[in-house]
Amino acid sequence: MSVLLLLLSALVLIYLGIGGTTAATVLTIATVIGLFQDHWHLLSIICGGGLLALALILVLPGDLRLDKLSRPLLGWVRSRLPSLSDTEAEALKSGSVDWDGELFSGDPDWKKLLDARPAHLTSEEQAFLDGPVEKLCAMLDDWKITHEQYDLPDKVWKFIREKGFFGLIIPKEDGGLGFSNTAHSEIVMKISTRSVSAAVTVMVPNSLGPGELLMHYGTDDQKHHYLPRLATGEEIPCFALTSPVAGSDAGAIPDKGIVCKGEWNGEEVLGLKVTWNKRYITLAPVATLIGLAIKVYDPDKLLGGSDDIGVTCVLIPRETEGVSAGARHLPMNTVFMNGPTWGTEVFIPMDQVIGGQYMLGKGWTMLLECLSIGRSISLPALGTGAGKVASLATGSYAYTREQFGRSISQFEGVQEALEPIAGYTYMMDAARLLTAGMLDRGVRPSVPSAVLKYRNTDLMREVINHAMDVVAGRGVITGPRNFLARAYQAVPIGITVEGANILTRSLMIFGQGAIRCHPYIVEEIEAAGMDNEDEAVRKFDGIFYRHLAHTTRNALRALLLGLSRGWLQSVPRQGEIQSGYRQLARFSAAFALMTDVTLLSVGGGLKARQRLSGRMADCLTHLYYATAVIKQWHEEGYPEDQRPLVEWSLQTCLRDLQAAMRDAIINFPVPLLRWPLRLLVFPLGATGLNGPDDRLGAQVAESIVKDTPLRQRISRGAFVTMDPEDSLGRVLNAYKLAHDTEDMRHRLHQAVRNRNEDEVDGIALLMGHQRKELVDWACAEGVVKADECDQLQEALTALYDVIRVDAFEGDGLKALSRCAKGKRKVVERPPQD
Repeated sequence: MSVLLLLLSALVLIYLGIGGTTAATVLTIATVIGLFQDHWHLLSIICGGGLLALALILVLPGDLRLDKLSRPLLGWVRSRLPSLSDTEAEALKSGSVDWDGELFSGDPDWKKLLDARPAHLTSEEQAFLDGPVEKLCAMLDDWKITHEQYDLPDKVWKFIREKGFFGLIIPKEDGGLGFSNTAHSEIVMKISTRSVSAAVTVMVPNSLGPGELLMHYGTDDQKHHYLPRLATGEEIPCFALTSPVAGSDAGAIPDKGIVCKGEWNGEEVLGLKVTWNKRYITLAPVATLIGLAIKVYDPDKLLGGSDDIGVTCVLIPRETEGVSAGARHLPMNTVFMNGPTWGTEVFIPMDQVIGGQYMLGKGWTMLLECLSIGRSISLPALGTGAGKVASLATGSYAYTREQFGRSISQFEGVQEALEPIAGYTYMMDAARLLTAGMLDRGVRPSVPSAVLKYRNTDLMREVINHAMDVVAGRGVITGPRNFLARAYQAVPIGITVEGANILTRSLMIFGQGAIRCHPYIVEEIEAAGMDNEDEAVRKFDGIFYRHLAHTTRNALRALLLGLSRGWLQSVPRQGEIQSGYRQLARFSAAFALMTDVTLLSVGGGLKARQRLSGRMADCLTHLYYATAVIKQWHEEGYPEDQRPLVEWSLQTCLRDLQAAMRDAIINFPVPLLRWPLRLLVFPLGATGLNGPDDRLGAQVAESIVKDTPLRQRISRGAFVTMDPEDSLGRVLNAYKLAHDTEDMRHRLHQAVRNRNEDEVDGIALLMGHQRKELVDWACAEGVVKADECDQLQEALTALYDVIRVDAFEGDGLKALSRCAKGKRKVVERPPQD
């Protein structure tokens, strides 16, 4: 009995998170009570007393625990912790932890999520969206941009400069607009619904680029000189990181700067002789100011330190002698300026190092800090924009397109494709806004930024593919009428750049998050790396036993919440989605347990276990997106019309989360741990989370078909035009006319179906384009009223126009080819490329 009471008490204390002297007191009392029950039997005294002594050593710090347990454990932990390169170590120090830390904790604080200041726009920011952004979108003709001009028109470049689009985030005192990260995201998203080429042109100077780096790290002189010029577009910036042979491996950057003396503006100064060869650099062909990531070396010891100084960020004016740029890449039929830049032994003074000479060797930290911001905004906004325009256009097209006498939006097969378009767009928007809110609170979300970039670009691909399935032949014919083609072609860009999705999923998200967001691992790594052994043991002693209790607690929580289907978890009552909260709490505990088991059993081999790391990244992603949906619904006041989307999103995330967790367990690289993990995580089996049913799916599909406030909410922030000569406006105009004439068209179809062919000769033989004859017959027969005839004629004309596609005469295609050829020229090739 003494042993049983001791163990039960220990489990309860661990579950409740109680330690220290309180836990020691409770354990002692429980053991004494047990000994009384056992009548102080000798075996009971030996077993109970021995376990109590061990428990007290674990619970209470002291020299015995320090020397006999902590010291040898530290040696074992050192052998299990992953070895980190210099760049990985810098990555762990960069950024900050926010809601992602709660998901890794195993017991998320829902109040922290719901009370966090949300993403919001000021009246000035909203006015900019309603004014200059709206006007810019109206100026853009994406077909002409991508197939005739191969560039933004001169008037668009001029407008972007004059209205401050290049200075969205630059402070007002430096000549910029000083907008929030949320405004930056909304602006990029809206432009992307019109033209990816224009959106990328605007987003790059405002994300990873000299402007962002100068704001945070530049010297006062650099800020005063460059920021106003960047804000007005007098300087066009680019930032060159990727090298042909290095790719995403920053540690392998071959581009270099050698510390030396040289001439600058007629004076001999200390500086760098820079050699680089970069490619895939957005805005490089037109940039007047080139930012570079290079490795700096000091072979002559002019700085008096190490030969190898490290990654450094520098600025090189385009007109500097030896700089080469101007050639262009053409990324998947988008025409934003992108190309290589290179130079050999180009001399720059130390003043051109961002932050000055003091920041030599600190470039990787600078880049990581800024990447966590840019990656949180640019591509996630593009992905969300694609979802919104696909929802708006495809929902409209599905409603207007008729087959077999009814709208194809009523077909279950079409609804099955519309469902994820609406649901995933809602999820992307919620995750985008959750992360933008973090940024505006001053958080640098290194892990959420990777999650958001990976998932939003991946869901963009899903959404656009489903939209193409619905639009079918109308979507595969290239031409100015096609409202999906350019988005479809641009999908691989978002998936590839700023860290390819394979790399981001299989290495970055969990590999970085498991350590960066864990409540104890970072401190344990620091303790293991300390030179003073006694200090290392003391620091480790203060952490490891809390870590042990944390892991045990999450194991208990995973088991008990799995057995109870989450009913033992206390959750908020707002929104009446307690079931979703409980399941998320359950899987958060399971995820935290799996994280600890992975780190302890796989350790430094995690980098080679990329399938496991990828599955665990998927778990975190689904947790993050589900909670983002909850946060967004909370901020909007729990409107009931959004409930189907919220339920669909939660059920989809939980289904996919369960599948990812199950796959991680059954393929766990340590076979002996598979059954224990399966028992703890899925004590009742991996069942019960089957995703949305058909009824809910039909409701979600309907949300982008019916003309309701919910449809407007899903597409909120997209550019909208009703111009029937515009690719998007054509389908939106037809959608409106179809709604306005729904009753007339129903009467017409009924009359045609019920006609007596002997009395109504020829009606059955009318072609689809013979609308006037059909309407004339309907008016003559009294099927529609006289005052309805013109309106019906207009609607039928618009509905037919929607399904028409572009056709080119042979000479017309040759003219397009000649136009494109005129934009090409032979250019000098960069070295080694």
